[in-house]
This record gives sequence, C-alpha cells and structure tokens, in this order.
Amino acid sequence: MIKVGIAGASGYTGIELIRLLANHSETELSVLTSETYKGKSISDVFPSLNGIIDIELQPFDCGIFKTCDVVFLALPHTTGMDKLPQIIKSNCKVVDLSADYRLQDPNAYPKWYALTHTHPELLSQTVYGLPELHREKIKSTQVVANPGCYPTSVILALAPLMKTDWVDLNSIISDSKSGVSGAGRKLSTTTHFSEANEGVTPYGLAGHRHTPEMEQELSGLAEKPIKISFSPHLIPMSRGMLSTVYINLKKKLHEDDLIEHYQKFYSKEYFIRILSKGKFASTHHVSHSNFCDIGIKVDTRVGRLIITSALDNLVKGASGQAIQNMNIMQGFEEKLGLQSPGITP
Repeated sequence: MIKVGIAGASGYTGIELIRLLANHSETELSVLTSETYKGKSISDVFPSLNGIIDIELQPFDCGIFKTCDVVFLALPHTTGMDKLPQIIKSNCKVVDLSADYRLQDPNAYPKWYALTHTHPELLSQTVYGLPELHREKIKSTQVVANPGCYPTSVILALAPLMKTDWVDLNSIISDSKSGVSGAGRKLSTTTHFSEANEGVTPYGLAGHRHTPEMEQELSGLAEKPIKISFSPHLIPMSRGMLSTVYINLKKKLHEDDLIEHYQKFYSKEYFIRILSKGKFASTHHVSHSNFCDIGIKVDTRVGRLIITSALDNLVKGASGQAIQNMNIMQGFEEKLGLQSPGITP
C-alpha cells in the first residue's frame, strides 16, 4: 500500500483522481490540498464522497508531501512549475497533470505559455506520460508530465501512421471538440450555462497551447519535424472529447488493411480500442472510462484518410491516464483501478 498526495484536490482533475483512487487496492489517500477550501473536509466540498473519503483539505506546502510515495500535481498550468523541484527532494514520485514540464524545448514556453521556464534543467529528466508510446521510460522515471487531453486523442489517432510512407505528413488537420469540464472548475464567462448551452464554439484557432505537444510527439515518431493544423471547439456537454483527424493519402489503401495495421500497432494496449469497419468513435462509449476508441474511414473520392478518436477528457485525457502512469511507475498492474467500462446512457 502506497501513500498518495494530491495538490489541487478540489478541481475537476483532483476530484476525478479521488474518485478513481477510492477503488484502487494499492493506494491510500494521505494528503489533499486546496487553497479555496482549506480547512474543510473533501466530502463537504464534494458530497458524493460522504462516508467514503473525509480527509481535511490543507493549504499547499511542499513539506506536507514528505510522507507520500506518489504526488499528483493537479494544479493550473504554470502554478506548479516552482513547486515540483521542491517536492522531488523528498524522493517521492510525481505525476504532473499540468503542461509545466510537457515540452522538451524551454524556448517553446515563452511562445505558447507567455513565460520563461524557471527550471529548464528538469525538462530532460521528465518523461512525457503517454504510456502507449513511452512505457519503458515511464517505468524508471521520478517525474511524469501527464499529457493534455487534446494531444492524447490526436497523437493516439496518428501514431500508427508516422513511420509509414502511406500518408502526407504535411497535410494533418485535426477538428477536435471538448466538453466544458476541460476548461476547469473556476468560473468563466465562456463556460456559464447560458453561454455554452445549445452552441458549439471554436477557440484558440491556429494557436492553441496544446499544439506544440502534438507536434513534439509526432515529430519524435516520424523522426522529422511535423506541423499540424489544430482546431479545438467547446461543445455543450460536461465531459468527453472527440477528435476527427484528416490526412492525405499518398497511395490507395483499403480500410480493412488500415484497420488491421492499427490493430497490430495497438495489439498489446488494453485501453486502445480499434473499431471495426463502418464504426466510428463516440464520446458516449468512453464516458467515465480510461478507454480511447479509434475509428477509420478512407474517403476514396478525395484520397484522404479520416480518423475518429474519442476519450473522456477527465479520465484518459487527465486523471485516469495519470493513474495509469502511476501504476507503471510503481510496478503495479497497469489496469489497476481503471478497468470500468464507459457508462451508458
């Protein structure tokens, strides 16, 4: 049994970590922090936890994690950048759910996050936590940078193609849609019910801060620089994410052959489900689960491949994937605490 701490426990990714870890047989929640609700019990903030988890929320202090084996940093982007170096001095393992250590190039942070990285020396020591691509490195690292939800959906959709000569890697377009929980729990005009309901809104066009994550990982797979056109949208549902990715074909390919290729590529990946011919990914089928569903269609009329990729933005797109990473780091069964199927309806 390991002791686990969560910094930022009262946010959406924090409560999702607690929900999932409550059914994890090898963990004990030890420390929960929240600046907004410090001094209150987590079950007072989230009544769904009544009688299950009643830990008092503490203000953040790096010293309180000294007794923890694993710490999840579920803090807003850039706010934990200076906290990580202090926490790792305790020799605990850390899964950072923010973007603070995802990018390997420190020069990317001023452009995409409007700040200079304060600890660039740690970037090379941090592993980008997409288990399907970096499992071996995750096993031996102290710090994992948990991927963003959009990048997870897009990278997994494209990874099997990046070392082939079947597609034009300069033609990648992703049209992605996310539920409003992806914006976090703090109040925002754009996520008020009357602002978000009954409408679909594009945002961050040609400049969303998850773009460099996708390009970094896809470039690594292709072994050459890759750029993509990424268009995110806010859609009026609580959770869920669907990416429809387009890429031009360089040769005629049959859907059956592509599906077989994807199935072989992900044959050992429990959480990746490649759909059969004529079926496409849907957020309904992965809601509240750690699965990513991928469906494939060849548009022979225009010579283009269409890949659909669906996941729950709070589970495989955040907290579930963070626990998957923790399981790998600790040598646990990778599926532990994450085997629940999606909820229907």
